[in-house]
Amino acid sequence: MFGLAGRRTALARSKCLAPAALPARAVAIAQSPCANAREFCSTPTNEASRPTWMPMRVKTPWIEALTRSREAARESKEGVQPKTPVKPDLTPKKMSDGYYSAILPLAQDKWLLDTYLNATGHIRLGSLVMDLDALAGIIAHRHTGDGVSTVTAAVDRITIENPLMEICDLELSGQVSYATGRSSMEVSVQVCKARPEGQPAKPDDVLITCAFTMVSLDPATKQPVPVAPLVIETEEEMALFKKGEENYKAKKALRKRSLLQQAPDDEESNLIHSMWTKEMSYLNPQVPAVRPANQIPMSDTVLKSAMIMQPQDRNRHNFMIFGGFLLKQTFELAFCCAAAFSHTRPNFLALDPSTFENPVPVGSVLYLRATVAYTEPEEREGGHSKYTKVQVRVDSKVRDVEHGTKKSTGMFNYTFLVEKDIHVMPKSYGEFMLWTDARRRARNVSTVDPAHKTSALRTIQDSVTE
Repeated sequence: MFGLAGRRTALARSKCLAPAALPARAVAIAQSPCANAREFCSTPTNEASRPTWMPMRVKTPWIEALTRSREAARESKEGVQPKTPVKPDLTPKKMSDGYYSAILPLAQDKWLLDTYLNATGHIRLGSLVMDLDALAGIIAHRHTGDGVSTVTAAVDRITIENPLMEICDLELSGQVSYATGRSSMEVSVQVCKARPEGQPAKPDDVLITCAFTMVSLDPATKQPVPVAPLVIETEEEMALFKKGEENYKAKKALRKRSLLQQAPDDEESNLIHSMWTKEMSYLNPQVPAVRPANQIPMSDTVLKSAMIMQPQDRNRHNFMIFGGFLLKQTFELAFCCAAAFSHTRPNFLALDPSTFENPVPVGSVLYLRATVAYTEPEEREGGHSKYTKVQVRVDSKVRDVEHGTKKSTGMFNYTFLVEKDIHVMPKSYGEFMLWTDARRRARNVSTVDPAHKTSALRTIQDSVTE
């Protein structure tokens, strides 16, 4: 899981750090130019010593941003010199310098809760994912300071540690966990149940863990600029830093294992051939083989959507769409795809490492395509399992309104657990390649942290049967 199990120990520090020291920071962060996303503000709660937040829109109205942009374009034509490149503050930072924690008061504010609930009365994970991306932007800004912009370059992994089965206040926290002076940094964040002041957190309180890769850019040139390296003070921080280094190397290795660079190996080729010959037997009238009722062609699982990008969903840079909004849209389409495929209510397990390849401009058209790329039965000792893990791949592309250009904006792989014995069957060469890529991802997860994977699956299964 790209090291998130190891990260949990160090992230426990996030909920154990004394939140009483944080309220003074909340107002400053709420007013800071958080590069990545929405603005956050402090709101009163019964626990005055801890900040709470709720999402707000960006400070600059769209009409003002549009006017400034047109003025800048006119100045450029008139030969006005652009701003000089920024000089980022490269003073080494402590992990604690970027740490941020805040409370989402869902149990206290029913109107706020109303914006987070789905039709069954549970918390919408897509909404929480948006907040996590925004939180990563806040933490990145605390590390880089003013003068530079930070954008989400990748989501390293989002994992459900324990399902949220009740309405409660949530604590969202995180810190920069890896930065060496390059332009990128890893931000580790988590969601856990908020405990009353002074009460120690329990392991079961941790609901979601994830990590984002943030990149620092010059606001004028949009070129990467270096960020301050981290100063490691404790063994716990060193473990977290090393885990971030491992994640960085693992991402590079994963890119090399792409099917665009590495053809299917002997085992994969044999599996593909076996599946293909089985499919041929179903089509041969002289062979008595009958296609199983629980086998669905991959082409029948596809769901698509298209939407125009509106300024209400822009990030702090005003002219690009907020990364958290894109995650929410891809997650909800993946959920619908898994539900249509299985005819059950899917339970989200994890988002695999995903990269934002190109920004999505305001006013462009976003196309999403979800496909069930891989399925496998959940392993169970001593017998057959009625549960199936379903991996849904969402490809995203962006076009201008005139549809003169087309760019890929990212590929996202979501894994769900469904209470049904069901399988997807590829047929074309392209579908077999999707299946092989998804299988590699599943194998990578199972070899990194099999103990945690099994524990998480059992927890989800318990919640399904209740």
